[in-house]
Amino acid sequence: MPYEGVWRFTAAAVDPSVPQARHAVRDLLARQGVPASDDTVHALLLIVSELVTNVVRHAALLSPVFGVEVAVGPEWVRVAVEDEHPYRPSALETDHARTGGRGLLLVREVTREAGGVCDVEHTARGGKVVWAALPLKHPGFL
Repeated sequence: MPYEGVWRFTAAAVDPSVPQARHAVRDLLARQGVPASDDTVHALLLIVSELVTNVVRHAALLSPVFGVEVAVGPEWVRVAVEDEHPYRPSALETDHARTGGRGLLLVREVTREAGGVCDVEHTARGGKVVWAALPLKHPGFL
């Protein structure tokens, strides 16, 4: 299948990188002809936005550059955002009166609703990678 593969890019951990990363992933999926539904693409772009925002807001001091990886298999697509900050974030419930702080909760919920999985892993260099893998076809669809 021609759409399968792994693509990586890096960007500076600054605010303009959030929409740039989202657009780069959207354009890559379209250019490669990945057979993802509009809902799956929307979910992936939301996940990328949240993960890159987390790097910009919480990891930029220790990780001025971050990486994005998009991996596509015959039945799934995985997006991952890697930074050099050693802190492993947790998706704990937060005070609903607070603004912000719920990005990973949103990533986990969007991933779950799409029938996918997500996790946070340490890298060999002491940083972390946060990833989400979604099926190209939702389990309930043909």
